[in-house]
Amino acid sequence: MFNSMPRRVREPVQVYLDPGDRDLLESLARRTGLSRAELLRRGLRQLGVRQLAEQAPGWSLNALTGSLGHAADLPADLAAHHDAYLYGERLPARRKPARKKDRR
Repeated sequence: MFNSMPRRVREPVQVYLDPGDRDLLESLARRTGLSRAELLRRGLRQLGVRQLAEQAPGWSLNALTGSLGHAADLPADLAAHHDAYLYGERLPARRKPARKKDRR
């Protein structure tokens, strides 16, 4: 029986790995069940997507900056306690600043 899918021509590539990278590759192969070659192909593709992307990493930050506007009801400590506001956690008790003792 013949396979109707055309066979892909693959080019062998030799890669030298240091012991740490070799151990990492072996661990990934055991955990995922993928071949070492497939792991290297996938890693190369992911790196290509990141490095050759049209937009630099963090590009979406510019779109988010100022997205809440300048509403008067925004808490002044939103940046410091964003998780508390987002998840409804109790805010830490505010402490009054310590007064400096007058040394005369």
